[in-house]
Amino acid sequence: MLKNIQSIIFDLDGTLINSMWVWDEIDIEFLSARNMELPPTYQKEIEGMSFTETAVYTKELFHLPESVEELKAIWNQMALEKYTKDVPLKPGVEEFLKYCKENKISMGIATSNSRELVDSVVKAHSLEDSIQVIVTSCEVAKGKPAPDVYLEVAKQLNTLPEHCLVFEDVPMGILAGKNAGMKVCAVEDAFSEEQREEKRRLADYYISSYEEVLQHTYEVLEHE
Repeated sequence: MLKNIQSIIFDLDGTLINSMWVWDEIDIEFLSARNMELPPTYQKEIEGMSFTETAVYTKELFHLPESVEELKAIWNQMALEKYTKDVPLKPGVEEFLKYCKENKISMGIATSNSRELVDSVVKAHSLEDSIQVIVTSCEVAKGKPAPDVYLEVAKQLNTLPEHCLVFEDVPMGILAGKNAGMKVCAVEDAFSEEQREEKRRLADYYISSYEEVLQHTYEVLEHE
């Protein structure tokens, strides 16, 4: 998997950290306070959108009076403490980051989340020495599945796309990595369990833990 790879680019939520449960709680709490219910298809519909695109979509969907910037500020405030104190790294992440650092493989994060929340995670888990570049989808033209955020991280890492390996947990993110011309490893996550077969169809590799990368027990996905 790591042959000829010079840079690793991680998605954040559900990939580097176990955080997708936070957004279920926040979405329900946010809408309940406004006497609204969370549609069962909402998370699927916003998959891959940037934080800003999600705010625009949500404002229009529910006809909310708040501005897009006000919605982003509310969500950041609701999530910040959980991201700082309650969200753990995914299994094997620390060992994998250490391996990459020791083997001079540069690392970046390409996330649909907000700059405030990704920065809080990096600080809470002391990842500053491992992660060299962070780009959010709000900082590029289009969110996932467009390749923009992955291409920008690769550019800042000074690595050609064909020498980058992406780790992603949802189909829209996997497509973003593939659209960028990069190899993609799908990461198992309880939140996207029902999308497992679609993830396996789109990705090049599949893991349930980063330990599998170091132990060479990851699954190589063969596509016709």
